[in-house]
Amino acid sequence: MLTRLRSAVASFMGGVMAASGPGGAELGSGGSDLPARFPYVRPAFLGLSADEIECSADHIARPILILKESRRLPWSTGYAEVINAGKSTHNEDQASCEVMFVKKKCGAVATPSKNSSTKRRSSLPNGEGLQLKESPEADGITFHYWALFDGHAGAGAAVVASKLLQHHIVEQLQDIIDILKNSALPPPTCLGEEPETAMANNKTLTRAASLRAGGCAPGSPSTPQTRFFTEKKIPHECLIIGAIENAFKEMDLQIERERAKYSISGGCTALSVVYLTGKLYVANAGDSRAIIIRNGEIIPMSSEFTPETERQRLQFLAYMQPHLLGNEFTHLEFPRRVQRKELGKMMLFRDFNMTGWAYKTIEDDDLKFPLIYGEGKKARVMATIGVTRGLGDHDLKVHDSNIYIKPFLSAVPEVKVYDLLQYEHGADDVLILATDGLWDVLLNEEVSEAVTNFLSNCDPDDSHRYTLAAQDLVMRARGVLKDRGWRISNDRLGSGDDISVYVIPLIHGNSLS
Repeated sequence: MLTRLRSAVASFMGGVMAASGPGGAELGSGGSDLPARFPYVRPAFLGLSADEIECSADHIARPILILKESRRLPWSTGYAEVINAGKSTHNEDQASCEVMFVKKKCGAVATPSKNSSTKRRSSLPNGEGLQLKESPEADGITFHYWALFDGHAGAGAAVVASKLLQHHIVEQLQDIIDILKNSALPPPTCLGEEPETAMANNKTLTRAASLRAGGCAPGSPSTPQTRFFTEKKIPHECLIIGAIENAFKEMDLQIERERAKYSISGGCTALSVVYLTGKLYVANAGDSRAIIIRNGEIIPMSSEFTPETERQRLQFLAYMQPHLLGNEFTHLEFPRRVQRKELGKMMLFRDFNMTGWAYKTIEDDDLKFPLIYGEGKKARVMATIGVTRGLGDHDLKVHDSNIYIKPFLSAVPEVKVYDLLQYEHGADDVLILATDGLWDVLLNEEVSEAVTNFLSNCDPDDSHRYTLAAQDLVMRARGVLKDRGWRISNDRLGSGDDISVYVIPLIHGNSLS
């Protein structure tokens, strides 16, 4: 148990602290004899050679990588990244950005041939040569996709998710493609029947709350009185959110299924953005962060999921399924570790159904190690992992035990929506996506001020301005190497973590709508 206590406080940067493997965690996915699902790479849109990838892994120099060609990403998106200061062998962050095409399931596939200029995308991530707006004859819709994945205990899960999550989103959207393309087309109001009336043109989905016996027609002899039934209007926005949520879950299940065949090390947080039907859908599972900067105003577009922010969910799960604690942990929270000499005494505690604190008499079970231990970035679930949502980690166990941690880790993201059509955006209004390597050392306000000042001093017609702004943010968070390590402004400690940053101009979204 003392080892677990050390694990809970040893790492400032987050992630896992267990037995072996990169980052100090058990890999446990069948061992190193299994082939990797995908080889370790840097984002394809960077266009790096093998030599450049090798140079980028220098933990001492920590060169900042940026886009060579601004047109390789849609909307003139800017991107920059840097490796950690020796925390792990590889850069465990991964990024992907594509223009995707969703086609109806019947007789079609999600990934057409490369020769098709009106389907999905070309081999380049920015979809050059495509009509980003669907053509009238196109039997589907186009969406833009950006994503960041922050790996822990190796880059395996992050690499897999960067290659496949977007395809799971395509598959989920296929189920609702007709509804999205035809705003006035309602789904069947009961199983096995076609809708009899068109839905009002309000872009909502109407569904009977209960099946009507004997047919769909309201008022038929076998149908109960309509006053006993309600119609639920479901906006299209909620259908897209549900598709993204299911895509994350399916991605996690695929990693679980394939870990017996491939070596998919560790897990990863996931932060993705889907632009569809004039709206940005920002989905976050982990502790990366997204903010919108609009006319100097900061609009948070994600919440971090940590042992502290998800305390009540974790405690409730442990309360309902105490066997998950392996008789070694308690789901209760105390302000400090309980000592045996305090048996029978009163101490403050907090349960899953409490936001405040109260006193209780200390009992034997309270001497067990707490489910959540530590504060802030040092907080850990079962003294092992510092994030509570993400993908992978199916084989992660508490050190020197047979207690699995995955039941407490959710793959379901929180999805926030931003309607680009509601606002006029200028060239300096942007969406910032970044892994926690940036946010660990820079506040939202510092990021906003830096980006706003940088862009205001750039030529508005310079297509590289957003990449240079991303580079500036990475440089500010990394700092410069001095005798006492990496330092940023006011001689503060710089980030020793991997840092990845997107700067996405919102004005381009307005022009596509």
